[in-house]
Amino acid sequence: MQISNKTYMKNLLVLLAGLAALTAIISCGQGQSTLQEKKAAIEKLKSEQAAIEDKIKTLELEIAKMGDSAIADDSKSKFIAVTPLLPQIFEHSIDVQGSVEGDENVTLTAKMAGSINKVYVKAGDEVKQGQTLAEIEHEIIDAQMEGLKTNLRLATELYNKQKNLWVQKVGTEIQYLQAKTNKEALEQQLNSLIETEKMYRVIAPIAGTVDEVYIKTGQTAAPGVPAIRVVNFGKLKVVADISESYASAVKKGDEALLFFPDINKNVKSTVSYTAKVIHPMTRTFGIEINLPSENVYRPNMVTQIKIIDYKKSNAMIVPVNTIQKLDGKEVVYVAVKNGSKTIAQKREVVVGSMYHDKAEILSGLTEGDLLITTGFQDLTENQSIKF
Repeated sequence: MQISNKTYMKNLLVLLAGLAALTAIISCGQGQSTLQEKKAAIEKLKSEQAAIEDKIKTLELEIAKMGDSAIADDSKSKFIAVTPLLPQIFEHSIDVQGSVEGDENVTLTAKMAGSINKVYVKAGDEVKQGQTLAEIEHEIIDAQMEGLKTNLRLATELYNKQKNLWVQKVGTEIQYLQAKTNKEALEQQLNSLIETEKMYRVIAPIAGTVDEVYIKTGQTAAPGVPAIRVVNFGKLKVVADISESYASAVKKGDEALLFFPDINKNVKSTVSYTAKVIHPMTRTFGIEINLPSENVYRPNMVTQIKIIDYKKSNAMIVPVNTIQKLDGKEVVYVAVKNGSKTIAQKREVVVGSMYHDKAEILSGLTEGDLLITTGFQDLTENQSIKF
């Protein structure tokens, strides 16, 4: 039997009124009521008090039962979140850091020691192959060359005359051969001086752009000391070292995604070269990735590389954290309809490749399944759920 709040309050007021009446009777003093009347009033109030206490206990029991029922209902239906499964493209990549390098990136040095006489270029200049970029003083060589040129002109004239005489059968063969030998010897000496004179010049071995000039006029140049750097920015590449554990996974022609954080630029390319030898100290092998001809790249620029070593279309992909291991098996939970209710159903799955927080599911799930992505940790088979 249920008692309304209104009835409960009415009974409580009656009890309080009775207690107030008893207090008034006691305080009235002798002569206003007999002893027996007082006792009768007390008994009546006690009877009413007992009845009200019984009603209070009944109400408390009913409230407790209602609360237990609500808790039971809540435990049967757990709130979760789901994600409908759709086929997606799954990619696995090898992530490494590399840097930009030039196929034609040359730091030139002087071949002979001496004072720098002239620097013909500055940073940013375009130069041609064979162009003289700087000169070291070579006055002695120049003086020797001028002397040889004078002697060679005389020797050449004598040789031509002796040759004409020999054709006309005038003079001896020895005179002709001596004139020829003398001329050829001077030519060889002059050519040797010309090559020596080149060693006093810094000459561009490639066509490209002057990236940096380290020397100034009046300074002393020396072999092995950097003088000028020339880079062909049309032939840049990205290089990186990869762990030997990926030796069988990375191949020439693999798709590569490049990100240059310094210029906030993404580039798609392919692996153009993979080394066949493992470095004995680092246990890595080198790779190269070609870059398009753009002037935004710089040698030694940092590059973040993703080499796509596995790719599958129409793959079922789930968050890695939704996969649980139960009794040695990998399972996920999905939400399914069971009559008027929705329940959690356990699905055993076969997991393929993983990349960061995603896992490829080879079997166990189909398109349209409602994967439980939140609240799956404490679920049991066929438990009632809400979302």
